[in-house]
Parts: sequence; structure tokens; C-alpha cells
Amino acid sequence: MQLQRCCMRIGELAKLTGLAPSRIRFYEASGLISSVERKANGYRDYDADAVWVLEMITNAQAAGFSLEEIRRLLPAKAKGWQHDELLGGLRRKVEEIERLQERLARNKAQLLLVIEGIESKPEGMQCVDNSQRVLERLREEMVQEKARRGADL
Repeated sequence: MQLQRCCMRIGELAKLTGLAPSRIRFYEASGLISSVERKANGYRDYDADAVWVLEMITNAQAAGFSLEEIRRLLPAKAKGWQHDELLGGLRRKVEEIERLQERLARNKAQLLLVIEGIESKPEGMQCVDNSQRVLERLREEMVQEKARRGADL
């Protein structure tokens, strides 16, 4: 039994996905999706697979994947998913997110240290002197952090 491929125009595809037609055309121009065919009147027709491909693209972007990373991970129509390549790409993204989380945690700790330093300014100390005190604490903390990371290696 042969499955019917339903074709839809860009407006319907936009409604189904919540994406603007210009975004869909951008993805098409970028080679991430393809229209089934272009009619004599210039209209593009998309098959039902375009909906899930667009959902995959938007979900991957929300997860932090670049368009180039998405392009490498999406299956080519004829070949299907490249299992090892897909898993490798997903694992690399998880590692990238973990590194970003570590960096954000360090940035947050530094900002909290600055806030604490400003809020705990000794009575009568000038702001200029307090800023020097806070900067010195930051430098010390950075040296200690580097030493801790070096010891962890």
C-alpha cells in the first residue's frame, strides 16, 4: 500500500509550525528543508515531512544547535538518520552545554562576590577604596579558582 503524500503551501505550513513564511523560506534557502516542487505560478508545495523537519530545526535551535550543526545532523532524505553521527553530535552539544554551565557558574560566583563586596563596604570607606578592595578579592578568588582547576586535572 502506497502512502499518500499530502502537499501544502507555505501558508499552511506556517500555520502548522507557527513559523513565519519568511523563516521557512530561509530554511529552504539554507538547504535545511526542500519544497516538493515549484508550480508554474511560483508557489512552493511542501510534503508532510516538512512539518516535523521544521519542528526538529526549531527544537534543535532552542537547545543551542547552530544551523550548520543542524544541517550535519538532519538525515538526507534518501539515507535516513546517521546513527553514530547523530549520537556524536548530541553528545558534543551536551559537553558544550556542560562547559557553558561551568563558565556561567563561575561568572555568577564572581558577580555574587562583587555584590557582597559592595554591600559589605566598611563604614566610612570611600567607594574608590572599596572598589580596590573588591577587585583585590576578585583577583585572589581567580587565582584560587585556577589553582583548584589545575589540581583537578
